[in-house]
Amino acid sequence: MTEDTFSNFLKEIKIKSLRTSGSLKSKFKKIGIIGSGLMGHGIAYVSSYYGFKVILIDNSKKNVLTAFSKIEEIFKNDVRQNFFSNSQMEKCLESIKISTEVSDLKGCDLVIEAVYEDTALKRDVTIAAEKIIENNSIFSSNTSTIPISKLAKVSVRPENFIGIHFFSPVHKMKLVEIIKSDFTSSNTLARTLDFVKTIKKIPVVVNDGPGFFTTRVFMKYALEGMALLHEGNDAYAIESAGKEVGFPVGPLAVLDEISLKVAFNIRNQERKNTDSGESKLLEQPWDEVLSLMINEFGRLGRINKKGFYDYPENGVKKLWSGLGTKITSNRKEISKNQMCERLIFSQVIEALNCYDQGVLNSLAEANVGSVYGWGFPKPGVFSYIENYGIDKFKIKSNDLFDSFGNRFLVPSFFNGVKDINELFS
Repeated sequence: MTEDTFSNFLKEIKIKSLRTSGSLKSKFKKIGIIGSGLMGHGIAYVSSYYGFKVILIDNSKKNVLTAFSKIEEIFKNDVRQNFFSNSQMEKCLESIKISTEVSDLKGCDLVIEAVYEDTALKRDVTIAAEKIIENNSIFSSNTSTIPISKLAKVSVRPENFIGIHFFSPVHKMKLVEIIKSDFTSSNTLARTLDFVKTIKKIPVVVNDGPGFFTTRVFMKYALEGMALLHEGNDAYAIESAGKEVGFPVGPLAVLDEISLKVAFNIRNQERKNTDSGESKLLEQPWDEVLSLMINEFGRLGRINKKGFYDYPENGVKKLWSGLGTKITSNRKEISKNQMCERLIFSQVIEALNCYDQGVLNSLAEANVGSVYGWGFPKPGVFSYIENYGIDKFKIKSNDLFDSFGNRFLVPSFFNGVKDINELFS
């Protein structure tokens, strides 16, 4: 039943993403990518794989050479697994040009900015690129947190500005989150959908807002894991609870993979977006955990081989022994069942907040986005409420709110909902 339900959601997205009447069919040939890091070189790989000419730009020759070697290694792995022939690989690699000159974006039909998550930097990149590209070219940001409307303020053609949020690793992850602002034209959206479907990704279209949908809801899983740790719960039990409810890895392992510094930056960006730049540094228990891990213990995650886990050179990762003594409060530990509930409910309630604030457009996109975006158990974040029982969910949310605070308070509209399918009807 779960698989059939999820398949129906996928079919609905396929129908929903069909070209709108009257919009121009895209004829993309050349894709520009600014930023050659993990996301940038991944986007370059998939674009060349599906037949586009690619210009990959960074401000350092060393960076683009390193990126090209990583792209080459992904293709070589394809050849080793018989997905590609040597001649096909060579053709794709020849279609990629690396550069440090923004002027090489000339002739690009679509430009994807994939630089560091910093508003000022992204705005500078936008201004520089739009001086080069054609009037009908699309400019997009691969941001995972910064509102597209905020970035588009410096654009001379905001109707051509859109968010295209890829997931890491780009060559493996199926989902792309497309973010449209109030300025984004229907034609820009249609052409962006053309591109995403050409590279065989599944598009979900959301409206603008801090963190959009996927980053905003996914982070609740990671943050709740740190809240549980801060309260004195056993790290192994927290990780086990995450796996028990259906996630591929526990919340602490997730944080190590994305890097604690990235998580810290996402939290800071979130507060800037929602509090007009004014916020207390340690306003939640997870903020204190992040600050201690980064600033006091220098533990950044897998990136420096020490985070919530230790990563020995020739061995299996294991939870850092300091978690039991260095990051804790005096609170009594809770049951595994309560941990499971908190990890799940924190995400589902945030998804309801996304709906309440107009970020989401359909039940199918919310469910598919949650499954393919960060591994939420099938058939998805809103289907979880349906399967749990909507009245039981309301009661349990109230219990969690009474015990653990405001983050478990459902938005007021939800109290009158009798059927989850009402939300988008």
